[in-house]
Amino acid sequence: MRIADPALRAESLAHLYLDLVACRRCSGMQGPPVHGEPVISPVMMVGQAPGTREIQRGIPFCWTAGKTLFRWFESIGVDEAGFRRRVLMSAVCRCFPGKNPKGGDRVPDANEVDQCGGWWRGELELARPRLIIPVGKLAITQFMTFKRLNDVVGGQWPYRSPTGLEADLIPLPHPSGASTWFKMEPGRTLLDHALALIDAHPAWEQVRASASEVTAHEDHCGGVLL
Repeated sequence: MRIADPALRAESLAHLYLDLVACRRCSGMQGPPVHGEPVISPVMMVGQAPGTREIQRGIPFCWTAGKTLFRWFESIGVDEAGFRRRVLMSAVCRCFPGKNPKGGDRVPDANEVDQCGGWWRGELELARPRLIIPVGKLAITQFMTFKRLNDVVGGQWPYRSPTGLEADLIPLPHPSGASTWFKMEPGRTLLDHALALIDAHPAWEQVRASASEVTAHEDHCGGVLL
């Protein structure tokens, strides 16, 4: 049975994270697992998997790719601090998959993705977002079938979960420094289109307004969030 009270859902999300940090299901993954704040938000972002810096700090998107990602979101009105407080930050996998012998990070295998899938699906059921932002191919693949980023980035797509939850999908490319897709055409223009769609979405407008109110309150109260 779904929980109606947002406060109880936030409490349930916090309990889910206690179980998550104790998870050691995948022997090939390097933990401890990483998660964001237990936020019941109209917007849910789903990344791919943490890197070594995220594992060390226990914070999603805290290094180079994160700087690029938050620069994108700041361009449409929500800075990093506001995003972390107001958006549910999820991921396909929560531990570092290790390095690929050929270079870069290893892509989690199908079993690891399946083993970890219950966490983001649990977050989805509790948060019930109206907007889902999957970041990168692995994340986008959890929600829709596609061949190329060009086919999905820059568009808005309907999503219905197996349990009947409905939301809009607006995919983004992964902001990795190793990627050139979003730095060249048509990727650069498609990224701009995707950010414009997010900017205009009612769920994002709600997050932006809430983040602005918090920032103004912090300024008025000497930086203390009351």
